Amino acid sequence: MEKDSEVEKKSLVPSRLVEIMEEAFHAVIGVFLFGIAVAALIYSVIRVFTTSPFFPSGMIQAINDILFIIIILEILRTVIARYTDGVFQLQNFLVIGIIASVRHILTVGAYMTLGSGKTREEFDRAVIELAISSGIVVALVLAIFLAKVADSLSTKSGKTKA
Repeated sequence: MEKDSEVEKKSLVPSRLVEIMEEAFHAVIGVFLFGIAVAALIYSVIRVFTTSPFFPSGMIQAINDILFIIIILEILRTVIARYTDGVFQLQNFLVIGIIASVRHILTVGAYMTLGSGKTREEFDRAVIELAISSGIVVALVLAIFLAKVADSLSTKSGKTKA
Protein backbone atom coordinates (compact mmCIF):
# COMPACT_ATOMS: atom_id res chain seq x y z
CA MET A 1 0.00 0.00 0.00
CA GLU A 2 2.88 2.40 0.82
CA LYS A 3 4.48 1.77 -2.58
CA ASP A 4 1.26 2.82 -4.34
CA SER A 5 1.18 6.14 -2.46
CA GLU A 6 4.88 6.75 -3.23
CA VAL A 7 4.25 6.19 -6.93
CA GLU A 8 1.33 8.64 -6.86
CA LYS A 9 3.47 11.32 -5.17
CA LYS A 10 6.31 11.10 -7.71
CA SER A 11 6.12 13.22 -10.80
CA LEU A 12 7.97 13.20 -14.11
CA VAL A 13 9.09 16.79 -13.51
CA PRO A 14 10.60 17.65 -10.11
CA SER A 15 8.39 20.07 -8.21
CA ARG A 16 11.31 22.40 -7.44
CA LEU A 17 12.00 22.75 -11.18
CA VAL A 18 8.36 23.62 -11.79
CA GLU A 19 8.50 26.26 -9.02
CA ILE A 20 11.66 27.82 -10.50
CA MET A 21 10.10 27.91 -13.98
CA GLU A 22 6.93 29.45 -12.56
CA GLU A 23 8.90 32.12 -10.66
CA ALA A 24 10.91 32.98 -13.78
CA PHE A 25 7.72 33.20 -15.84
CA HIS A 26 6.10 35.54 -13.31
CA ALA A 27 9.22 37.73 -13.29
CA VAL A 28 9.18 37.98 -17.10
CA ILE A 29 5.45 38.81 -17.07
CA GLY A 30 6.04 41.47 -14.42
CA VAL A 31 8.83 43.12 -16.39
CA PHE A 32 6.75 42.94 -19.58
CA LEU A 33 3.70 44.52 -17.89
CA PHE A 34 5.86 47.28 -16.43
CA GLY A 35 7.30 47.96 -19.89
CA ILE A 36 3.80 48.14 -21.35
CA ALA A 37 2.74 50.58 -18.62
CA VAL A 38 5.76 52.83 -19.26
CA ALA A 39 5.20 52.74 -23.03
CA ALA A 40 1.50 53.53 -22.56
CA LEU A 41 2.38 56.44 -20.28
CA ILE A 42 4.85 57.90 -22.78
CA TYR A 43 2.36 57.46 -25.63
CA SER A 44 -0.40 59.06 -23.55
CA VAL A 45 1.71 62.09 -22.65
CA ILE A 46 2.63 62.61 -26.31
CA ARG A 47 -0.99 62.20 -27.37
CA VAL A 48 -2.24 64.72 -24.78
CA PHE A 49 -0.05 67.44 -26.29
CA THR A 50 -0.78 66.54 -29.90
CA THR A 51 -4.55 65.98 -29.74
CA SER A 52 -6.49 68.79 -31.27
CA PRO A 53 -8.68 70.19 -29.88
CA PHE A 54 -7.37 69.57 -26.36
CA PHE A 55 -10.70 70.38 -24.83
CA PRO A 56 -12.71 68.19 -24.74
CA SER A 57 -11.30 65.43 -27.00
CA GLY A 58 -7.77 65.48 -25.58
CA MET A 59 -9.01 65.50 -22.01
CA ILE A 60 -11.34 62.56 -22.57
CA GLN A 61 -8.56 60.61 -24.26
CA ALA A 62 -6.15 61.45 -21.42
CA ILE A 63 -8.59 60.17 -18.78
CA ASN A 64 -9.16 57.02 -20.83
CA ASP A 65 -5.39 56.48 -21.14
CA ILE A 66 -4.80 57.05 -17.43
CA LEU A 67 -7.44 54.49 -16.51
CA PHE A 68 -5.89 52.04 -18.98
CA ILE A 69 -2.48 52.51 -17.32
CA ILE A 70 -4.06 51.97 -13.90
CA ILE A 71 -5.56 48.70 -15.16
CA ILE A 72 -2.12 47.56 -16.35
CA LEU A 73 -0.56 48.48 -13.00
CA GLU A 74 -3.31 46.62 -11.11
CA ILE A 75 -2.62 43.53 -13.21
CA LEU A 76 1.10 43.96 -12.43
CA ARG A 77 0.29 44.22 -8.73
CA THR A 78 -1.71 40.99 -8.99
CA VAL A 79 1.20 39.21 -10.68
CA ILE A 80 3.60 40.49 -8.02
CA ALA A 81 1.22 39.38 -5.27
CA ARG A 82 1.05 35.94 -6.90
CA TYR A 83 4.83 35.86 -7.04
CA THR A 84 5.29 36.87 -3.39
CA ASP A 85 2.24 35.27 -1.72
CA GLY A 86 1.88 32.26 -3.97
CA VAL A 87 -1.84 32.84 -4.55
CA PHE A 88 -3.97 34.95 -6.85
CA GLN A 89 -6.01 37.47 -4.94
CA LEU A 90 -9.65 37.59 -5.97
CA GLN A 91 -10.15 41.17 -4.84
CA ASN A 92 -7.44 42.47 -7.16
CA PHE A 93 -9.21 40.99 -10.17
CA LEU A 94 -12.51 42.46 -9.02
CA VAL A 95 -10.91 45.90 -8.67
CA ILE A 96 -9.49 45.59 -12.19
CA GLY A 97 -12.97 44.77 -13.46
CA ILE A 98 -14.44 47.79 -11.68
CA ILE A 99 -11.79 50.13 -13.09
CA ALA A 100 -12.34 48.74 -16.60
CA SER A 101 -16.12 49.14 -16.33
CA VAL A 102 -15.86 52.68 -14.96
CA ARG A 103 -13.43 53.50 -17.79
CA HIS A 104 -16.01 52.28 -20.29
CA ILE A 105 -18.79 54.24 -18.58
CA LEU A 106 -16.76 57.45 -18.65
CA THR A 107 -15.77 56.99 -22.27
CA VAL A 108 -19.28 56.22 -23.51
CA GLY A 109 -20.77 58.98 -21.38
CA ALA A 110 -18.28 61.55 -22.63
CA TYR A 111 -18.79 60.65 -26.26
CA MET A 112 -22.56 60.72 -25.78
CA THR A 113 -22.33 64.20 -24.30
CA LEU A 114 -19.94 65.55 -26.91
CA GLY A 115 -21.17 63.73 -29.97
CA SER A 116 -23.73 65.72 -31.81
CA GLY A 117 -25.89 64.32 -34.52
CA LYS A 118 -26.24 60.83 -33.06
CA THR A 119 -29.02 58.75 -34.46
CA ARG A 120 -31.68 57.38 -32.17
CA GLU A 121 -30.26 53.87 -32.61
CA GLU A 122 -26.73 54.99 -31.61
CA PHE A 123 -28.11 56.81 -28.59
CA ASP A 124 -30.15 53.78 -27.49
CA ARG A 125 -27.14 51.49 -27.92
CA ALA A 126 -24.99 53.84 -25.81
CA VAL A 127 -27.63 53.98 -23.05
CA ILE A 128 -27.82 50.18 -23.01
CA GLU A 129 -24.00 50.00 -22.78
CA LEU A 130 -24.05 52.43 -19.86
CA ALA A 131 -26.74 50.42 -18.08
CA ILE A 132 -24.88 47.13 -18.55
CA SER A 133 -21.56 48.61 -17.43
CA SER A 134 -23.25 50.14 -14.39
CA GLY A 135 -24.75 46.77 -13.52
CA ILE A 136 -21.32 45.17 -13.84
CA VAL A 137 -19.83 47.75 -11.46
CA VAL A 138 -22.57 47.11 -8.89
CA ALA A 139 -22.12 43.34 -9.20
CA LEU A 140 -18.34 43.58 -8.80
CA VAL A 141 -18.63 45.87 -5.76
CA LEU A 142 -21.07 43.37 -4.26
CA ALA A 143 -18.58 40.58 -5.02
CA ILE A 144 -15.81 42.50 -3.22
CA PHE A 145 -18.11 42.98 -0.25
CA LEU A 146 -18.98 39.28 -0.17
CA ALA A 147 -15.31 38.30 -0.50
CA LYS A 148 -14.39 40.53 2.45
CA VAL A 149 -17.24 39.14 4.54
CA ALA A 150 -16.22 35.57 3.70
CA ASP A 151 -12.59 36.38 4.50
CA SER A 152 -13.48 37.91 7.85
CA LEU A 153 -15.72 34.95 8.71
CA SER A 154 -12.98 32.47 7.84
CA THR A 155 -10.48 34.50 9.90
CA LYS A 156 -12.83 34.56 12.89
CA SER A 157 -13.55 30.84 12.64
CA GLY A 158 -9.82 30.15 12.32
CA LYS A 159 -9.15 32.14 15.51
CA THR A 160 -11.84 30.33 17.49
CA LYS A 161 -10.42 26.93 16.54
CA ALA A 162 -6.93 27.79 17.79
